Amino acid sequence: MSSHYNSKNDEWAALAVKAQAGDTRAYADLLRAIAPYIKNYVTPSLANPDWAEDVTQNVLISVHKSLKTYSGERPFKPWLHAIINFRRTDFLRRHYAGRADKTAPLENLDFEGEYVTKSPYAGELKDIEAALDALPEKQKKLFIMTKIEGYSAQEVADVTGMSVSAVKVSVHRTAAKLKQDLE
Repeated sequence: MSSHYNSKNDEWAALAVKAQAGDTRAYADLLRAIAPYIKNYVTPSLANPDWAEDVTQNVLISVHKSLKTYSGERPFKPWLHAIINFRRTDFLRRHYAGRADKTAPLENLDFEGEYVTKSPYAGELKDIEAALDALPEKQKKLFIMTKIEGYSAQEVADVTGMSVSAVKVSVHRTAAKLKQDLE
């Protein structure tokens, strides 16, 4: 690990311990020190950079509420990262749960005449649904999230705890299998 990592980790740990003991200046210094770090850490992993401010505020609130659980005998950054990852995932879940108005149920084909250009082939939709249903649940979920719901590989990785490359590999393999099954 770099010495910068250790110095920040030690500095933040010392501030956290002082804040736990009631030092309000140390508490304010800790929050001021970690806020830009949190924002810079989460920004690349979010589809919209404006969300970074919301996630940062949520993390700072969680740090405030959870500071009593930090043990000064342990490194500070892993404790902080656990909060960051939880709050980012929580934010993304809430955000994407609100996208239900942007989906159309596959069983309701009332939109067919207006949106499906080759309506004689609309019956193939059932074949596609059957092929998707035949997939293992996790594989199906990753494919639907990326290819149908429009999540980025990074967003899916954040929600599932997988690496971005693992998400991409799974989706690629699923697409190849579906192509083979539907030919």
